[in-house]
Amino acid sequence: MPSQKIHFNNAGSSLPPDIVVEAVVSYLREEAAVGGYETEAKYKEQLENVYTSIARLINAKKDEIALVENASAAWSLAFKGLSFQKGDVVITSEMEYVTNLLGLLEFQKTHGIEVRMVPNDEQGNFSLAALEAAIGPRTRLVAMTHIPSSAGNVLPVADIGRIAHKHQILYLLDACQSAGQVPIDVNEINCDFLAVTGRKYLRAPRGTGFLYVRKEVQDQLTPLMIDGFSTRETSLHGYELREDARRFELYEKSRALTLGLGKAVDYALAIGLDSIWRRIQQLAGLMRLKLSAIDGITVHDRGDQLCGIVTFSLDAVDSTLIKKELAAKNINVSIGAAHSTLYYMSRRNLDKILRASVHYYNTEEEIDIFCDALVAIREGVELSTPYLTKLI
Repeated sequence: MPSQKIHFNNAGSSLPPDIVVEAVVSYLREEAAVGGYETEAKYKEQLENVYTSIARLINAKKDEIALVENASAAWSLAFKGLSFQKGDVVITSEMEYVTNLLGLLEFQKTHGIEVRMVPNDEQGNFSLAALEAAIGPRTRLVAMTHIPSSAGNVLPVADIGRIAHKHQILYLLDACQSAGQVPIDVNEINCDFLAVTGRKYLRAPRGTGFLYVRKEVQDQLTPLMIDGFSTRETSLHGYELREDARRFELYEKSRALTLGLGKAVDYALAIGLDSIWRRIQQLAGLMRLKLSAIDGITVHDRGDQLCGIVTFSLDAVDSTLIKKELAAKNINVSIGAAHSTLYYMSRRNLDKILRASVHYYNTEEEIDIFCDALVAIREGVELSTPYLTKLI
């Protein structure tokens, strides 16, 4: 089904392809006709293949994948499943997402851990030298976000992984915005845990995601909850956990959405992640170039490598009002609020900024329409005078 919108909110939730929508809807219809358990039995092989497809996507093993509802759940399963002692150090970056930051602050309060933040340098790049300097004898975990929510830069995750591995420190990576946008190889990155959502660049249904847990460290994580699915043997005297990452799953989940996630992953693999990444970089680069040419617009993205998330603000016009006016023209963007990337936004005295995120299905023509709409807003054609006087 073709979209009636110009959709530049792919970092929020991208538009799923028809094959994903049809898979979910048809599965639900079949459940309604013959029953949930019966439909699951019929699609057992296809549902099992979802793990295989995800493993291919990130170059992992099938038994290192656990299906969850979203990246926040995946990240929490990894972080909160570790055993921390008072005085343990967790290192993160200024680009860390709010949910992850809240988890760090919670354990700082309840477990007495120390959180060390590595800032970007003056060019907007993550400082590998600062990471090395932050590591000490009590460093337990390096927790990073591959692509931040409210900025366009990309962290050098493989270089970070080499440093963590050299010091024998566990490495947790949030790939919420990068999976489906950037080629990911967990072996090249050297991460121990990878948290992913389906709804963003993977073009999967909302309410889907997965956690990668490297086989060698699975026993270092304690499952936050268990049920019969999490175990391989249960008796009145005890139980044994499964020998794969599915020990971190629970049995009850939407099989329709799981099938949709698998279809979305297969769709991305068929196109090719290298091709997707090149196309997104091309479109985002064009958008930044055209936005920078508009009087009054400031593009905030900095760093040597930039992604499909483009963040900007328009002088003397409130970002929320711009979003509203663009929506009236059938153009979707989103707001990057200060709390979403708190370290980064605070260091740059940013309150809220506009976020336009492109995907490979966007076009150059859509970018032109988008920029023309912003010019009209800047000139006051579409907005009343009180809007123009309200500062961001």
